[in-house]
Amino acid sequence: MTLPFFKNKIFCISYQRTGTTSTGQFFKDHGYKVATWGISNSNKWSLSWLKGDYEKIFKSFHFKKHQVFEDGPWWCNDFYKVLFHRFPKSKFILLERNPDKWFDSMLSHSNGKTLGNTHLHSILYNRELDFHNLGKKLAYYSGEIDNLLPLQEKHREHYKNIYITRINEIKMFFEIHNPDRLFFGSLEDKQVWNKIGVFFNIPVKENYNSHANKTKSK
Repeated sequence: MTLPFFKNKIFCISYQRTGTTSTGQFFKDHGYKVATWGISNSNKWSLSWLKGDYEKIFKSFHFKKHQVFEDGPWWCNDFYKVLFHRFPKSKFILLERNPDKWFDSMLSHSNGKTLGNTHLHSILYNRELDFHNLGKKLAYYSGEIDNLLPLQEKHREHYKNIYITRINEIKMFFEIHNPDRLFFGSLEDKQVWNKIGVFFNIPVKENYNSHANKTKSK
């Protein structure tokens, strides 16, 4: 079976809890084939990223079948650089929100525990030593959602610094290499979806709003 391979792929590289699901919903509402978190999870794409097996992701059925990609592993560390060069016709979306509101959302997500797989989380948020001190060797490269580390108020500045630094790094990368391939906006901007529509040449109703996954945990 020959699959349609979308050369003009669109990757949402916003941090988790920064409108990734809403971005996917926006494109679904406008007729695009969107690979959601559920598709990523069933394909274990984040685990493949963690292992460094990028080609396993790119050769998979669902990667070839879809055009828009939200959530992990697309936002993981500097994976956007790999995607930028591997798919030269692709475009990217980066949304930000107030860093304190972002961390508040992180805190409320998993009842005071780290989100998702702890090994992956520790690498994304520079908490590798905390993870290794757990002595959970069987959890290495498992991809299991285990929520093993605490996520508390005392971690706020650490996480905020990582969040702000990564956004600045992404913006600088695209400013230098090709600013036309990145849409950057604020999730708190009431016109953000209309602006995304203009960027991608998608007609969007004036009162359109996408706010998916407000309280849903992953």
